[in-house]
Amino acid sequence: MTTKTAAQRGTAVSVKSLAITAICLVLVYVFTAVVNIRLPFAPNGGLIHLGNVPLFVAAILFGKRTGMIAGGIGMALFDLLSGWTLWAPFTLVIVGCMGFVVGAVTEKKKSFPFYLLALLLACAIKIGGYYLAEAVIYQNWVVPLTSIPGNLIQVGAAAIITLVVIEPLRLAACHTILRK
Repeated sequence: MTTKTAAQRGTAVSVKSLAITAICLVLVYVFTAVVNIRLPFAPNGGLIHLGNVPLFVAAILFGKRTGMIAGGIGMALFDLLSGWTLWAPFTLVIVGCMGFVVGAVTEKKKSFPFYLLALLLACAIKIGGYYLAEAVIYQNWVVPLTSIPGNLIQVGAAAIITLVVIEPLRLAACHTILRK
């Protein structure tokens, strides 16, 4: 199959799409690395960060592929580079799924109810995914319960920020695209 044939079938990734995904990935990493607070009450030293904001925005504006790649790799990269290395494979899958689901739910319906549904599903994935990851890592089904409040705060704060900024960002992106 030639490149032209692949592009016609929609299987090729454009340079623009690749660049947008890379920028979103970096934003997820930076927001996770720079804006974070360690939780004093979690025995495993949980972390609250704002990396979910660019993840959610990327998934809503650019779709499930960008959300999945930017979220999963961006946050797993943070884990690898900041001493949370054991968590990186779990983060890659869990946060990648969060980005995919948010993008899939909001892909065709750009409205507040679908944004809210997508963010609630992302919260469920985060809580369930990290609960299972901690159960595997700590070989205990009780200790992971202490991380649920932090995960709720983290996703809840990111959801509120996202819901406030997404419509102006979406309209600005649409306006920019229409001008070109």
